[in-house]
Amino acid sequence: MSEHEIEDLPGVGPTTADKLRDAGYCTIEGIATASYADLAEAAEIGESTAKKMIKEARKMADIGGFRTGIAVLEERKEVKKLSTLVPEFDELMGGGLETMSIIEFYGEFGSGKSQIAHQMAVNAQLPLEYGGLNGSVVYVDTENTFRPERIRQMIEGLDVDMEVPSVEEFLEHIHVAEAFTSDHQMLLVDSIRELAADLRESEKPVRLIVIDSLMAHFRAEYAGRGTLSVRQQKLNKYMYDLAKLAKEYNSVVIVTNQVQSNPAVFFGDPTKPTGGNIVGHASKFRVYLRKSKGGKRVAKLVDSPDQPEGEAAFVVEMAGLKSV
Repeated sequence: MSEHEIEDLPGVGPTTADKLRDAGYCTIEGIATASYADLAEAAEIGESTAKKMIKEARKMADIGGFRTGIAVLEERKEVKKLSTLVPEFDELMGGGLETMSIIEFYGEFGSGKSQIAHQMAVNAQLPLEYGGLNGSVVYVDTENTFRPERIRQMIEGLDVDMEVPSVEEFLEHIHVAEAFTSDHQMLLVDSIRELAADLRESEKPVRLIVIDSLMAHFRAEYAGRGTLSVRQQKLNKYMYDLAKLAKEYNSVVIVTNQVQSNPAVFFGDPTKPTGGNIVGHASKFRVYLRKSKGGKRVAKLVDSPDQPEGEAAFVVEMAGLKSV
């Protein structure tokens, strides 16, 4: 990451820098990947000035030009894997949930989406050698599903060969915000960026961002085909902002998603995720969760940049996610 401060940009004085930081643009990389219109509005400057600022930021951060495959390979060495602590599940995901990526879990109610979100909020705080990311967690709750009591159960059920910190220590590093509308949900991205910037140099930087669930408010507020285009435009901007956060702070972004049934499907599973192609293209990994016999859950990897399709079974116990 760049060692420059945003004041090093030409034309950025203390007043402009304060406006940028208040709007969540706290790093050179954040400015380099911003859109001209958003930056101009945030800093109260002209769009032509914003273009110059972004151009200089891209030079400083070495972003926006062509790179060799070797350079990309070197950057990929910074990617970490967050373990589910279920070997079969980790193998399905290529070693765990990848940082710098959006990972979507979709399925019917009771399929285990929020259970996975809670378990990852625990696992992300574990040291690297135990499959964690040694980081803090941001949890955006849109359906009133976050339960600290469930976090306690999963901490007590951890099967790791280490002295586990207290429940209070775990909960101290989970930052929960309840989103009441889709607009509020989108505004919270700025709050996440500010929190991630504040914790960047701490012992527990933000390493996991959970959106549980992604589409609840969007579906409720934009009903009918007449509002579909507006909804998808907002959703596209939201997913774009989440992807920027994932890369800028080397974090895992988990989004849980609802499903709908396709009445045109007569054979096979008619279940498909909501959000359309916008969510599908933005999610680097898509995992379909379904119930199975004997209380088992099955995770099917539907889409991935580098892993083959496959399935893994697991169970959700009082102690958390476990192997079958």
